[in-house]
Amino acid sequence: MEVLGYSLLAAAALLWLVAAVIGLVEVFPIGLVGLIALLGIGLLFVKALRERRRNREDDYYSTHIDQ
Repeated sequence: MEVLGYSLLAAAALLWLVAAVIGLVEVFPIGLVGLIALLGIGLLFVKALRERRRNREDDYYSTHIDQ
């Protein structure tokens, strides 16, 4: 049930992101600012995911201490 909820939430977020990009492209000169902002947020999100996956201390804490 939890996986289904996360899947639906991810699908809704992806559709919203696609709609936002389409809308920003339609108003191109002004929408460029929004596209740059979305790109920056996306890069920071990817950076946070990479750091979390590579952090062994967090993995140790979640498996051994946080029970």
